Amino acid sequence: MMQSFILMAAVTVLWAVVGYSLAFGDGLPFIGGLRSALLRGVGGATNPDYAATIPHRTFITYQLMFAVTTPALISGAFAERMKFSAMLLLMALWMLVVYFPMAHMVWGKGGFLNASLGGRIPCFDFAGGTVVYITSGVSALVTALYLGKRVGYPHVDMKPHSLVIGFIGACLLWVGWFAFNAGSALAASSLPTSAFVATHFGAAAGALGWVAAEWPRSGKPSVLGGISGCVAGLVAITPASGFVKPFPALLIGCLAGIVCLYLAATVKQKLGYDDSLDAFGVHGCGATLGALLTGVFATTEVNAGFKGPLGLVDGLVGLRVSESHEAAGLDVSLHGEEGYILEA
Repeated sequence: MMQSFILMAAVTVLWAVVGYSLAFGDGLPFIGGLRSALLRGVGGATNPDYAATIPHRTFITYQLMFAVTTPALISGAFAERMKFSAMLLLMALWMLVVYFPMAHMVWGKGGFLNASLGGRIPCFDFAGGTVVYITSGVSALVTALYLGKRVGYPHVDMKPHSLVIGFIGACLLWVGWFAFNAGSALAASSLPTSAFVATHFGAAAGALGWVAAEWPRSGKPSVLGGISGCVAGLVAITPASGFVKPFPALLIGCLAGIVCLYLAATVKQKLGYDDSLDAFGVHGCGATLGALLTGVFATTEVNAGFKGPLGLVDGLVGLRVSESHEAAGLDVSLHGEEGYILEA
């Protein structure tokens, strides 16, 4: 708890000094600049690039909550193994090297993966599946592998300290996630309503999917399994929440519960790594699944900004030929077939 608490304070200060500027300031495709360092120029007026409906300061504070959440997820993987001083230094460096660049690439103006704001490739991440959960989940796995296992693991029984506290935490997450996902619309319209519904459905289906898969496997439906499935569903629906209808949200959540159970129980045991709170199995893998399924189920009926495979291909290689190529004909300009005459 001390690690999560102090990260709230440390990341807040880092965000104010350079973090917001590196994530959302104008700069290169992979990182923002320092023009907004120390929050210069950030006032009560709106920012048309990011939040035309709310004050700029509200936007930076809202985005700060994403930033403070992410390193706390990683800390769950190395619980009881890392020195406090090392944790602080590692998480500060990680924010600078991983989170701020990733946030800029996906959400920032001119970011490499933000086609709507000048980037090349469209990455559809409505509320942080890529920026928050994939980055933290993969980093959690790397950290757990580097540190090694807890003393006694896996031979000593290391069940959660208090399922009651865990249960309360999961309930708080379920309710709090509505702000995380629906709030990302930054407006009061049909879009946050859709994200709200998708988030709730994903959580419910995730809990049921995990329990349904766990019950025949272990013979009992566990409390830990139920709350883990709920979180897995929430994680998976996060990138998709503003792009999918309710029924696909149910499917995404259910699949996340089943897949993440397999990752957290079977795969972790076979590979032998010690991820204390299954940050990789639930957050990293759940978000990856959700990001992939976003491309399958996203629809312009929910969010007009979704471009689908056409937008992806256009960002990667471009779709339309040049005017000169079109005038010359594609047989000649693309395939070099000049000099050949087709006879009837």
